[in-house]
Amino acid sequence: MNRRDFVIAMAVTPVMAQFSHAATEVVQGKDYLELQTPMPVAVPGKIEVIEFFGYWCPHCNELEPKLEPWVKALPAHVNFRRIPVAWQDAQVPYQKLFYALEAMGVSNDIHPKVFKAVHEQRLGLDNDAAIAAFATAIGVDRAKLADAMKGFSMSLKLAKANQNAKSYQIEGVPTLVVNGRYATSPELAKGDIQALRVADALIQRAKTQR
Repeated sequence: MNRRDFVIAMAVTPVMAQFSHAATEVVQGKDYLELQTPMPVAVPGKIEVIEFFGYWCPHCNELEPKLEPWVKALPAHVNFRRIPVAWQDAQVPYQKLFYALEAMGVSNDIHPKVFKAVHEQRLGLDNDAAIAAFATAIGVDRAKLADAMKGFSMSLKLAKANQNAKSYQIEGVPTLVVNGRYATSPELAKGDIQALRVADALIQRAKTQR
């Protein structure tokens, strides 16, 4: 979603055969952008893919059903992780929710349920009461979740996420950054599936550069 006007047109209707992680030809400036300053990866020795996203973002919600099987098919030498983005104060609770679920070790199971709650059930998970009700509905300990969303460690995680968004030059979500060097998105690549194919090609490029 564009940081300024939050409007992006994206393609839909994927099929599983499209998640082959096969290499394809990609063009800088058309399919991807190269970061001015390459960033270090979190796990040395592995190629990294970061999804910058927001639970509040409808286009991240559209990408998620295609992204999930793509991630599951990634080879062992690729490390995938997510960084939640907030452009405004009302989006910060979604950042906190992501990191709290991650700290509780339930993020993989609950992640798609958050998207469903926000975009299908139209629940605004931007306040403590709504998040507590959501936690109860999905069987998550609401007290533990509330505790995980507070404290100094959460402040540090949010500060780091916000700094990463700046360092990686993120101006819209969803954005996929490969190996701290290349960035693509459904907006840039002209579609969800196209963005994943570009990411595949960039992973292969990063592999040959090791």
